[in-house]
Amino acid sequence: MHQEYLMGNEAIARGAIAAGVHLVAGYPGTPSTEVLENVAKYRTKNTYVEWSVNEKTAMEVAAGAAYAGARVMVTMKQVGLNVASDPLMSLEYVGIEGAMVVLTADDPGPISSQTEQDTRRFAGFSKLPCFDPSSPQEAYEMIQEAFDYSEKYKTPVFLRPTTRIDHAYAVVSVKDEEEYLKKSVPGFVKDTNRWVIFPRLSYGAHRRIEYRNEELSDVFSSYPRNRILDPDAEGTKGIITQGASFGYTMEALKAFPKTKVFRVATPYPFPEKKALEFLEGLEEVLVIEELDPVLEDAVTYLAGKYHLPLKVYGKRSHHVLYQGENSVDLVKGYLREFLGNENETSGTGEHPADSRDTPPALPVRPPVLCAGCPHRASFYAVKQAMKGRKTIFCGDIGCYTLGNAAPLDMTDTCLCMGAAMGIAQGVWRMEPDTKCFAFAGDSTFFASAVPGVINALYNRAEVTFIVLDNSTTAMTGHQPHPGTGETMMGDVAEGISIEGILKGIGLAFVETVDPLDHAKAVDTVKRAAEQPGVKAIIFKYPCIAKSKKKAALRVDQEICIGCTKCIREIGCPALVRLDGEVRIDAGLCTGCGLCSQICPAHAIGGIDHE
Repeated sequence: MHQEYLMGNEAIARGAIAAGVHLVAGYPGTPSTEVLENVAKYRTKNTYVEWSVNEKTAMEVAAGAAYAGARVMVTMKQVGLNVASDPLMSLEYVGIEGAMVVLTADDPGPISSQTEQDTRRFAGFSKLPCFDPSSPQEAYEMIQEAFDYSEKYKTPVFLRPTTRIDHAYAVVSVKDEEEYLKKSVPGFVKDTNRWVIFPRLSYGAHRRIEYRNEELSDVFSSYPRNRILDPDAEGTKGIITQGASFGYTMEALKAFPKTKVFRVATPYPFPEKKALEFLEGLEEVLVIEELDPVLEDAVTYLAGKYHLPLKVYGKRSHHVLYQGENSVDLVKGYLREFLGNENETSGTGEHPADSRDTPPALPVRPPVLCAGCPHRASFYAVKQAMKGRKTIFCGDIGCYTLGNAAPLDMTDTCLCMGAAMGIAQGVWRMEPDTKCFAFAGDSTFFASAVPGVINALYNRAEVTFIVLDNSTTAMTGHQPHPGTGETMMGDVAEGISIEGILKGIGLAFVETVDPLDHAKAVDTVKRAAEQPGVKAIIFKYPCIAKSKKKAALRVDQEICIGCTKCIREIGCPALVRLDGEVRIDAGLCTGCGLCSQICPAHAIGGIDHE
C-alpha cells in the first residue's frame, strides 16, 4: 500500500482497477465523468474501457461481459440511470455470472443536473443493493467490497457517490499494482433457462430476490461500515446520517455534547438489526441525509414494526430541508434545534462560528457560452433568419442549453437529453402555423436524438432540426463520440457522418454550414424553414477549447458609433462597455469574427473574415 492525493472519482477508478475490473462502459455526465477517464488512464492490459453512445447501450455491453463471468462497471450520473433503467430492471431478474457495479453519481443541489433524483430510491425500486460512500478513501475501498458482494450474490449493485465525494480531494491509501486482484474470465455458458428472460423465469427470480434482500439486510447489519459512533453517549437522542452528510455531521457535532450516531453505508437493503441496536434506549432521532427521506422512512417503518416509543425527525417533519446540499453550517442549525444550544466554544477551541465575522457573499457568476463559442453564432443566425415569424426553439442537454440566456433567448424548452425533436413535433401538431426548431449537439445526436428524427419523418411532421456540431462532448470535458472517430482505447478511425445518417434515413434537405459565416448561415436557415417536412442543418465548427485561437479583434473608436449592437445582440463576454466605449477584452476574444460581421459601422476588425 502507498498513499496518493486523489480526487474521489479517481479513487473510485483506482479501486475498480484494484478489484480486477475487466470492462468499464459508460456515458459522460457530471459528476461521474472522471471515473471512466481515470480507468482509461490507469487500466491494466486486461481492462477494456469505452464511452458508449448512451447509458442504455453501456449497460447492455457490460451485461454481456458479466454474463461471460467478467467483473464490469457501468458509469453514469443520476439522470443517466433513467436511460439505463430498461435493461437494468430486467437484468436484476436475470442476474449475472461475474460481478457488476453500477456507478451512479447523484448531484444534490443540483449543481450540474436537471433534477435531484436519488439513486437510493431507485435501488429500492429495482431491488438492487446500494453502497453509499462518505469519503474518497471509503469510496476506494467500498467499490472493491461492492464487486465482492455482487459476485457472491450474482446481482448488479449500485455504488452511489454524490458530487462532494466525486470531486473532493484527499490523501488515499491505495494498493500497489502487485496487490491488484487478478481474475480470469471463464466465458459465456449457454443456458436459455438462465439468460433468456421469460415470465416463468421472472416469477421465480422475483421470489429469490426478495429472500436474498432479507438475507442482505442481516448481512449488512454486520458490515463494518454501518457504524454506531459514541454508543455509550448519555441521553435519549441520537443522529442517523449517511454519505457526505456524515462528514458534515461529525464536524458539526464538535460544538455539542457527545451524541450517539448511526452512520448508514448501505441504505438498501436497510441494515435493520444494526438499526435496532442503535435505537435501543433512544426516544428521539434526527435523520440528516441529502435528497429523499430514505433513511428517515426506513427508521419510521422500524418504529412502527417493533412498536418503539420513538419520535423521528427529519425531512418529513420539516426539521431538515428536502432540497439542496447539506453543509456544516446547515447541520449545525439542525443539531442546535434538536440537541439544544451549542457549547460556548466549539470542539476546536474557537468561539462559535455564528459570533465570528461573516465573510462577504461570493459574487454571482451565471454560466454563459464561452467567448467565441460557435453555438452563439448558430443561435444568432437562426434568430435573425426567423425574426418576426411565429417560432419555437426547443433546446436540449449540453453547453448549448446556455442559449436560453439573454440576449440570445433561444431555448424555449429543455427537458432531457434527446427530447427536443419530440417536443418540437408535439408543439407543431397543436400549432401547425408555428415554425418549430429542435436543437441537439453532436454527442446528443448519437446518444438519443436519432429516434426523434425518425419519428418525425415517419409521422410526416414539419420540423427544422439543427445539429450544433462542435466535434466533441464539450459540456462534460471534451470526451470523444462516434462522430470524432476516437475511442477511449486509443483507436482512431473515420468518424461516423451525421450528414450521412440523416440522408440515409430519408431526409431530403440536409446542409452543413459554418455558423461563423453569418450571411450564409442565415440564408440556409431561411431556405430550410420554407421546406416542407423534416429538414436538417448541421452547423459545424470546432469547440474553441479544441481549435486554435486566432488573433483578438479590436474596436476602431474613430469609426464606432456607440450603438452597442454587438453587445446587445450576441452577448459575447469578450465585448464590454468601458468609460462609454465599446471594447474587446483581448484576453477573452478568440477572433471568431461574429461581432465584426454584424457591426453596422464596420468598426470591428483586426482579422480577415473574407
